[in-house]
Amino acid sequence: MKDNLTPLMRAKVFVKESPARMAFIIAILLYVATVAVSPTSLNANAIGSIIMMTLLLSFASAGQTIVLIGGGMDFSVGAVMSSAAILATTIMNHRDGYFLPLLISALAMGAFVGLCNGVCAVKIGLPPMIVTLAISNVVTRMQYVLTQGSPLGYVSDAFFRSVTTRLFGVQFLPSIILYAFIVFPLVFFLLNRSRFGKQVYLIGNNPLAARLDGIEVSRVQILTYVFSGMFSAFAGILGAAYMQSVRCQTFDEYAYNSLIAVIIGGTALSGGIGTYTGSIAGSLVMVVLSNLLTAMQLSPTKRNVVLGVLMVLLLVLYNREKNVRQ
Repeated sequence: MKDNLTPLMRAKVFVKESPARMAFIIAILLYVATVAVSPTSLNANAIGSIIMMTLLLSFASAGQTIVLIGGGMDFSVGAVMSSAAILATTIMNHRDGYFLPLLISALAMGAFVGLCNGVCAVKIGLPPMIVTLAISNVVTRMQYVLTQGSPLGYVSDAFFRSVTTRLFGVQFLPSIILYAFIVFPLVFFLLNRSRFGKQVYLIGNNPLAARLDGIEVSRVQILTYVFSGMFSAFAGILGAAYMQSVRCQTFDEYAYNSLIAVIIGGTALSGGIGTYTGSIAGSLVMVVLSNLLTAMQLSPTKRNVVLGVLMVLLLVLYNREKNVRQ
């Protein structure tokens, strides 16, 4: 049967069978191309930087994955990250011992933005893409109101080291990996082991069937946005630790990058299909691709063109039909 398929159809079948595996293969090929263009990129420190940026994007993609599987979409990821990063530099301001207050404040802020997104998209019924973009714009404007467009401080030295220090002196092992031992199991549990995760998949596949099964569809979908806001906020404070000091809109591009990473990993825009493993692999692809474009010395305009073309190709390759229809 497969022998009669065209090359494009073969590619679609391969991608659909294992999107995560395909993403890892793409990442390897992109890295080989990067080394060919810039041989100096083949070193332990550069690999460590790739791992660090991949983990940061994968943390931001965690909530996006949950929202998309549940049938929604969140374009406020970048704005929440930037706001959480500003909170980190403001609360800490070079002082140790403020991580817990920062964590509570950032997660509360992210949860509130997520709640606003969820209520507007689910309860009021506004288009998720439009409403999350609008709320993202409000959150961004608040950054300028609070900071006047200037950095307000720096993260503490201890927090900076907890993210950037190389473990055991090995250059390709940044200490941000330790945070992955917390985030990754949590997301996998939420999606694969918890009742909430099973409800999210069912709602994404068929909201009507989920409602007939006794699931409070609106409550679960709103929770997906709340989780997205919290994961985005957590990624934002780690991003602040990596950069030490941040400005308004520093992480805005993560809204677009996280969405592409999740789609590369096999999560369907229509909902009901996806894995966090795929999102991690997609995050790796995005980071390696960014390094390749940098090595090629492309201007920001050309980089945006490449990302736009990539998005179109993804929509072609990852156009997956739902197993269950209303």
